[in-house]
Amino acid sequence: MNLKTQNTSMHQGQLLLISLNKLEEAANAAHTFFMANPEHMEIQQDIENYKTTAGKVSLIDREAKPHMEDYTAGVRHYDKEEYGLAITFLERALKGYYAEDEDCQIMCEGPQRFEEHEYLEYKAGLYEAIADHYMQVLACKHDCVRELATRSGRISPIENFLPLHYDYLQFAYYRVGDYVKALECARTYLIFHPDDEDVLENAAYYEGLLEGILDPATIKPRKEAKALLRRHKLESHLLRVAAVGLGFTYTEPNYWKSVPSSISSEPEDGPRLSLTKKPAPKPDRELKEGKSNENVSVKSENVLLLLQTGGPLLYSDVKFVYNSQQLNGTQRVLLDNVISEEQCQELHRVASGIMLAGDGYRGKTSPHTPNERFEGATVLKALKYGYEGRVPLKSARLFYDISEKARRIVESYFMLNSTLYFSYTHLVCRTALSGQQERRNDLSHPIHADNCLLDPEANECWKEPPAYTFRDYSALLYMNADFEGGEFIFTEMDAKTVTASIKPKCGRMVSFSSGGENPHGVKAVTKGQRCAVALWFTLDPLYRELERIQADEVIAMLDQQHLGPSEMNINPKDEL
Repeated sequence: MNLKTQNTSMHQGQLLLISLNKLEEAANAAHTFFMANPEHMEIQQDIENYKTTAGKVSLIDREAKPHMEDYTAGVRHYDKEEYGLAITFLERALKGYYAEDEDCQIMCEGPQRFEEHEYLEYKAGLYEAIADHYMQVLACKHDCVRELATRSGRISPIENFLPLHYDYLQFAYYRVGDYVKALECARTYLIFHPDDEDVLENAAYYEGLLEGILDPATIKPRKEAKALLRRHKLESHLLRVAAVGLGFTYTEPNYWKSVPSSISSEPEDGPRLSLTKKPAPKPDRELKEGKSNENVSVKSENVLLLLQTGGPLLYSDVKFVYNSQQLNGTQRVLLDNVISEEQCQELHRVASGIMLAGDGYRGKTSPHTPNERFEGATVLKALKYGYEGRVPLKSARLFYDISEKARRIVESYFMLNSTLYFSYTHLVCRTALSGQQERRNDLSHPIHADNCLLDPEANECWKEPPAYTFRDYSALLYMNADFEGGEFIFTEMDAKTVTASIKPKCGRMVSFSSGGENPHGVKAVTKGQRCAVALWFTLDPLYRELERIQADEVIAMLDQQHLGPSEMNINPKDEL
């Protein structure tokens, strides 16, 4: 059974359990499905409903791998500086890992598919067939490293998974005063990454602590890690030789990718001890940004920073409000006056004439929460309605013009070296449903990232389908403030710790890079209607928004017919 079928079965299973009134089992089935599909908003709401209905629920992932659960628990205790518990769980995770590796090796001994050949056309002598079979077995065994580092339901493995155990342990053992184990784990990590300067420095420091007590040279890397790595290298060598001899393609994956250090501690009279653990995701592009004194609700009050400006905002009426550092994140910016009050009102009028419930959400009127109604429309639809006379053409074109203005601002501010293309443009309003707002505990839009699947439990964001992995930057341009709730929030990777909260108002725009470095969501809209233009951008022209290309053609046709742009131009005369 493949992962998609398996996950679908688990989802259907929880619905069956609900019908049988087995709420605890249904909650576990829902949790199991959600762990493999963290982007599934309905399941997330189902889990919250179970908690409300059944009270305190201990959720169990029925497909969890025990060694992966122990690893996650160990990291969680490490982050809380509970080093004794971290050691217990991480050591148990290692024991489980090596046991699972042995099982994985045994399971590869069975029949194999000849992936390089069509069965009906494949013709080989006895020796070729035997060699081909054993190369398939060898490739399967070699892939156990990836299999054991991949969570249930996921496609991508956790980078540097096995070495990370030893990296966490070397520092945890140091913190509990067991310098022998600390040195042992540091040296074990170094057999995977012999050039890691941080851990080399740590190992030297531990050696100094042990001088006069015992000979540090007697402390060796762990035997099981050395044996696994030796076997893995031999498998790799055999596969490369066989690929040449048997004529098939083989590319060695980078199983032990080293991850830059993100946590450090500096003991007295000692070197800097750095843990090479998985940091929060960072975008490929960095910039220095400007500063503003306007008060926006953020986690930190330290805003008196001397920072250089980002790229120009292009338009004299656009007001800079807040930068990444003041929003406690990476690649973030908050701007005001991107459009005027009159333009907000005109855009709102055209929205009421073209929006349909569920548009842009596959027909679902309440895609993220049952307590709000979602309506939307695209640029092409607005222009079509304008051309047909169903809404004023000038108002329809305003939607096109302001989205282009937003694109140019984002491209300039983040100082991109290549063209930023539209990936999707959506005018969306969310309306609080009367009679459903009491004791709400959900969000209008759950915490997520725009180009990867956010996995708060693993502190990861998986850049794989069904995520829109081609998105690079996002922006939200707000149209009104006459509603209650609906604040836009940034969080940490845990999807709980809020780092910045932004209250929408007419002309305000928040923009940010689309990756796991910027988890975000929307608080519940409890009264009224909240409207915004949502924009997603890509640097890859292959993923340009098709409707935008068609809208460009409509605009060109209208210009040829001298029907003219909206009163809000984006001509250079408006720029600084």
